[in-house]
Amino acid sequence: MATTTSKFLSAAVLAATLALSGCGFHLRGDSGHYTLPFPTLYVGLPESSPLAIDLKRNIRANGGTTVVNDAKDADGVIEVLTNPEKTKTKTILSLNSNGRVRQYLLTYNIVFRVLDKQGGELLAPTTITLTRPIDFNETQLLAKEQEEALLYKDMQTDLVQQMMRRIAAVKTPGVSLPPKQ
Repeated sequence: MATTTSKFLSAAVLAATLALSGCGFHLRGDSGHYTLPFPTLYVGLPESSPLAIDLKRNIRANGGTTVVNDAKDADGVIEVLTNPEKTKTKTILSLNSNGRVRQYLLTYNIVFRVLDKQGGELLAPTTITLTRPIDFNETQLLAKEQEEALLYKDMQTDLVQQMMRRIAAVKTPGVSLPPKQ
């Protein structure tokens, strides 16, 4: 019976894979390419912020947009209203029968907006909130701390990709982009 079930499951997975690939479906990866509507862009985060480093790296990787160090020199300004490094939280999600923590909920959020060279708002304050549950076991404290750090890093990567998509969707009146090479 187990082999019949596993054959059926394998056939179902194969059929789903063929159906999805046939319709042009592609998994979204970290290597998404976005055409940003600004020749120059300023990121309003501290230079040493891991989020700023990741966001600037993604902007540069897309080509066509230069990250500048002064908002006055930028065609677009990403103004961060709440820094996720200061607002990330860890709350109790569930308890076991002894009243000890069984799961936490990690939250990572940002509020940002995009301004033009004159200070006009091109993208209204936008909130992106990401959450991840994490199981907790006090006998594996070190491993769980490392898992938590990895989950926050994963949320940061996801946050940067979501920011890039939103910035790419901004409509800029009168900004001319350099030609594609």
